[in-house]
Amino acid sequence: MRFLRLLLLYLLLPIVAWAQLGTITGKVVTKASKTAIPQASVFLSNSSFGTVSAGDGSFQLSKLRPGQYTLVVTSIGFQDYTQKIQVEEDKPLIIEIEMEPKVVELHEVTISTNSKADWRRNFEQFKKDFLGQDDNAKLCQILNPDVIYFTYHKKTLLLEAETEKFLVIDNHALGYRVKFLLKDFSSDGIAAVIRYGGERLFEELPGSAAQKKVWQKARDDAYYGSSMQFYRALYTDKLTEEGFEVRHLTRYLNPARPSDQILRQRINKFKSLGMVDSANYWVEIANMSKYYMDKVSQTPYASFELLRQTQTPGVFAITFPNYLYVMYTKKRDETNYKDVFRPLDMPNYEISVITLPSNPPVAFFDKNGIVMNGEPLYEGTWSKSRLSQLLPVDYVPSEKR
Repeated sequence: MRFLRLLLLYLLLPIVAWAQLGTITGKVVTKASKTAIPQASVFLSNSSFGTVSAGDGSFQLSKLRPGQYTLVVTSIGFQDYTQKIQVEEDKPLIIEIEMEPKVVELHEVTISTNSKADWRRNFEQFKKDFLGQDDNAKLCQILNPDVIYFTYHKKTLLLEAETEKFLVIDNHALGYRVKFLLKDFSSDGIAAVIRYGGERLFEELPGSAAQKKVWQKARDDAYYGSSMQFYRALYTDKLTEEGFEVRHLTRYLNPARPSDQILRQRINKFKSLGMVDSANYWVEIANMSKYYMDKVSQTPYASFELLRQTQTPGVFAITFPNYLYVMYTKKRDETNYKDVFRPLDMPNYEISVITLPSNPPVAFFDKNGIVMNGEPLYEGTWSKSRLSQLLPVDYVPSEKR
């Protein structure tokens, strides 16, 4: 009987551990008079943890996974508040948030006879680049598109977007309502690079038990093979167990393909002159691979060769020379990526290439598998990941694969 009790206790330990996670309590007040601000939105960016402040300005976020987060507070009439925080088990944080009045800024508005058509064209491009083009994206709906400001740079073929209010998207594929304060979005039509950032909050959509079961499976499908799973497997030294094989990639710039800047100039020039054939010729040149003489190493990396400890608990660093070639062997991807090399004898595994933009090449990430110092450049499978596949940082899969 004693053995059975001990066994039961052992089996329950993980559940107890998850239940006793971090807690944040605090109060939202005005900076000048320390007056309480009720109904302020308080959340951890990119997570499902959020609440609103009470009448006395107080708030509490509990059962938080350990890791580094961005605490975000928004309230009508006040500037958005953000603060990096480190959540640890059994170490409650107490924070007083001081909000400052918002300075009203007027956006420059350009009025033209075709401005509505331009906006619709920009919006359609934005949906493809921001939501994605997979099956999940077809089940995503932007509820308030009117909050988006677009800027299209014709000479550089660059689309930019931002919002001052939450952009609200219902993802009926994964069962989330995502509230996104879009701070910077850019889509480069020549380099084929899409970047976006901002603060976001995930909320569960209502659904029946059967619907929630479908959503859970779709969430697990989105998680397995993702960059989030990769970084979690890296710091726990479970790359092979989790299905990842990581190698060094060597490649050189293709001398037959001009720089993106020159390509933009040529395409824009001939389009403006109405010389369609010439413009299409340079579009074909732009579609050439940027690289040649690609070579993938035969020996996979071990976790310790890529991973570095930092002075901050729960924060890790990844570093490597040139490019990192990441294979996920539990899924296949038949997409032909023009810039991603695949050896002829390699099965069609999901392939992603990581480039670290910083110098020296290093990226910092936490236990949740979230990069903290700016997202690296992803090519291949991960480059397709858009909001349609986005999961909150606190997500834990329901099943082991």
